[in-house]
Amino acid sequence: MVNNGEKIGVLAYSGGLDTSCCLKLLEDKYGYKVVTLCVDVGQPEEDIREAEEKAKRYGVYKHYTIDAKEEFVREYIFRAIKANAMYEGYPLSTALARPLIALKLVQLAEELGAEAVAHGCTGKGNDQFRFESIIRAMAPHLRIIAPIRDLNLTRKEEIEYAKKHGIEIPSESKKYSIDENLWGRSIEGGPLEDPAFEPPEEVFAWTRNPKECTEEEYVEIEFEKGVPVRVNGKEIDPVDLVMECNRIGGRNGIGRIDIMEDRILGLKSRENYECPGAVLLITAHKALEQLVLSREELKFKDVVDATYGDLIYRGLWHEPLREALDGFIDKTQERVCGKVILKLYGGSIRVVGRESPYALYSKDLVSFEEKEMDQREIVGMVKYYGLQATLYHSVKRRLQ
Repeated sequence: MVNNGEKIGVLAYSGGLDTSCCLKLLEDKYGYKVVTLCVDVGQPEEDIREAEEKAKRYGVYKHYTIDAKEEFVREYIFRAIKANAMYEGYPLSTALARPLIALKLVQLAEELGAEAVAHGCTGKGNDQFRFESIIRAMAPHLRIIAPIRDLNLTRKEEIEYAKKHGIEIPSESKKYSIDENLWGRSIEGGPLEDPAFEPPEEVFAWTRNPKECTEEEYVEIEFEKGVPVRVNGKEIDPVDLVMECNRIGGRNGIGRIDIMEDRILGLKSRENYECPGAVLLITAHKALEQLVLSREELKFKDVVDATYGDLIYRGLWHEPLREALDGFIDKTQERVCGKVILKLYGGSIRVVGRESPYALYSKDLVSFEEKEMDQREIVGMVKYYGLQATLYHSVKRRLQ
């Protein structure tokens, strides 16, 4: 489509209440011909179809769907696995997908000669930072519009606007806010805003109730240079591998996380996550790193990993530090090759085996039954171990 002097705004569109209201608001309040974009990063196929149908039904200028699942896995999820990327105890899913969606939004706007890009974020959440930091870095000339935030709309006001303009109100909009991609599923809002409210089973879609998972299951995951390549001995393409791990973890009740999360703005938010595949893969990856990396590498990488996760969470994927950390991480991953066996039962996950040609573990040296390492040679080392602490206590006694 060529821009023939039209005032075009490209909207990141999910088909949900927020972005459907944005679609009409961009026309009514801002005077744009609206192009909608749905970036497929692993959300349900029916959601993608519904988004396309709704966009056409609501009279958009043009709708685009971009399949970015493989790019999401190779360039984002695999990097997150190598970095064991977590934030306050959970694998990052929503945050990890936002830079890719923002990049596709900018690319489409550039192709169409659009004047503006838009998103459905509120002024209280994290995604406004994640989208806009990328957009401004990649295309500072584009106008950014966030109708829900800029018009200071409440959820109740959105629903009233939707009813007035014939916008379908999804049932979950009345109760929960849900975001889903290959790497995880987040559920928030509604009754969950009460930290004392126990999440009912209805909020979970990927994971069985752990109390129903009464049989053990073993899963073997194989890595090459820090990247998962096989599950139970079968080589699988990247997207299917992540999906298979989601299925395995989900049927064993793995990956339910309920936390009080510190948002970028400083607000505390009660969040629930389902991330069975992410928990499986990161658990296995960390176990393999413990086998092949030195103590000093592991200590420093803990700091790097925490920083990496924090950058993702805060929407700073394009930060030069993230690229520099990738350099260090990739160097450590050269030896992160091998297999890890996990035991799943009743919602729990336990590492029960690991092997690698690069293992720094020596059975001969560590065994109580071997004499290859002469224990007597350690006496001098032990004698002066903790020397400064010994001198401190000597001085302390003398001065008392």
